[in-house]
Amino acid sequence: MATVFSPVSPSRTTCGSLLQELQKIWDEIGEADNERDKMLQQLEEECLDIYRRKVEMTRKYKADLCQSLDYAENEISGLASSLGDSVSFSRCKGTLKQQISAVIPVLEDLRLKKQGRMKDFFETQLQIAGICTEIAGTGHSIKPTDPKVNEQDLTLKRLEELKARLKELQNEKSLRLQKVISNISTIHDLSVVMSIDFFETVNDVHPSLIDSANGQSKSISNDTLARLTGVIHSLKQDKQQRLQKLQVLGRMLIELWNLMDTPIEEQGKWDRITTLSSCSVNEVSRQGSLALEVIEQTEVEVVRLNALKAGKLKELVFKRQNELEEIYRGCHMDEDSDAARQILIGLIESGNVDLSDLLSSMDDQIRKAKEQALSRKEILDKVEKWKCASEEEKWLDEYEKDENRYSAGRGAHKNLKRAEKARILVCKIPSILENLTAKVKAWELEKGIPFLYDKASLLKTLEEYAVLRQEREEEKRRSREQKRQQEQFVAEQEARYGSRPTVKKPLGQSASANTMAGTPIGLRLATPCLHAISSGKERRESKVLNVTPINYVALPKNDSASRG
Repeated sequence: MATVFSPVSPSRTTCGSLLQELQKIWDEIGEADNERDKMLQQLEEECLDIYRRKVEMTRKYKADLCQSLDYAENEISGLASSLGDSVSFSRCKGTLKQQISAVIPVLEDLRLKKQGRMKDFFETQLQIAGICTEIAGTGHSIKPTDPKVNEQDLTLKRLEELKARLKELQNEKSLRLQKVISNISTIHDLSVVMSIDFFETVNDVHPSLIDSANGQSKSISNDTLARLTGVIHSLKQDKQQRLQKLQVLGRMLIELWNLMDTPIEEQGKWDRITTLSSCSVNEVSRQGSLALEVIEQTEVEVVRLNALKAGKLKELVFKRQNELEEIYRGCHMDEDSDAARQILIGLIESGNVDLSDLLSSMDDQIRKAKEQALSRKEILDKVEKWKCASEEEKWLDEYEKDENRYSAGRGAHKNLKRAEKARILVCKIPSILENLTAKVKAWELEKGIPFLYDKASLLKTLEEYAVLRQEREEEKRRSREQKRQQEQFVAEQEARYGSRPTVKKPLGQSASANTMAGTPIGLRLATPCLHAISSGKERRESKVLNVTPINYVALPKNDSASRG
């Protein structure tokens, strides 16, 4: 009897009906039992193989689910670690599919977070790389794929570090850009002053510094900054050299103008040059003031004036000589003007002397002469005061000899006032002489040379004048004594013989040969001395002849004041 196989998994009803149908078919066929058993055995084995494969597939599916769950958990751990987040996750109770359904949302959230974090890292690193490239000046642009993001470190701490670095670089870029703009402005100012092509100068440093309209920002690289600094240094040196050259030319212009007495109107054409003489480099900022064209024009003008200078120098030399002689005359210094002029003419005609040096030498002589005149001024002022007092003394002597000085003639009252002032001034002559002598001696002691006045020693002249004045005073004293004796003798004669008629002189007649209507003309310093010397000699010679005769009758005096 054939064994009937009862499958476990398929529906029992279906399997039973199939076996019954199979048995019916076998019966109709007349299949032997052993064949039936063999076929059923084969069928059973085939069913077992199907079951086995199905179980194996199910086991593998389970393993895949477990592996997927493990992978998800590991990925969550990795993402949490790289993002620096603390994710609390543990497997829940339930089937594998339920566990996987619980893990997937957490994993997806972390993946999205990682994607956003990587974008932040990428953008930050891209900007950092771009600024670093600008600073380095490598000349190539950054590709979008160039920055490599480290997916193992996507923490916020690392992102903040990168953003801080980016902030530093942005600040440095801003400072560099400001420095570039400042350097460009400085180059522009220097170019304007010296009339240099600004655009060409800056374009040689870097084209982006001139035209950044095409989207390219201004170069801020180390090389650009260094080249800008070098250009500025070179331009400043050039500016310094040009200014120094124009200052030298300006001084030459002023010197030539002074030599040739150039009119102020003509000098005014070059004010822009001469005003630079007192300017520092930083003070020169006017457009084109240091242009090469200006320097060339100034050089041409200096050459032109130098050509005219030779003919003008001779005239200036003699003009300086006249000035020197005028100083010597003004302070009564000893100077042989004719000899000096002959020497100058000889030097000029010989051609062996530079007229500029000669003119400079004469300027030194004029300066020294002015210094000497200044040192002599105080003494000369006192000499003039002494001369004035001496002249007044001489006038007073002549005035007092005039017996008609009190007449009602024209100008008599003016002469009376002058006589009063003259007497006061004459009384001061001794102190004037004393002070003047002391000043002269002090001057000679300081300078070590005698004080000459019109080629004569002033000290010796003062001493001679003092001696002669003393002699005149003595002569006046003797004259007054003699008059007193004569008047006494006349009085005695009148007492003895009676008075005699007095013979009066006509009104206006004077015993003096000189008239008192005017004042004496001022004389040179030697005049009082010579006058005093000659007067002294005449008085010494007339002492013997000045004896009063016995029968002398004195005429009555109009005023007793004349005795003094």
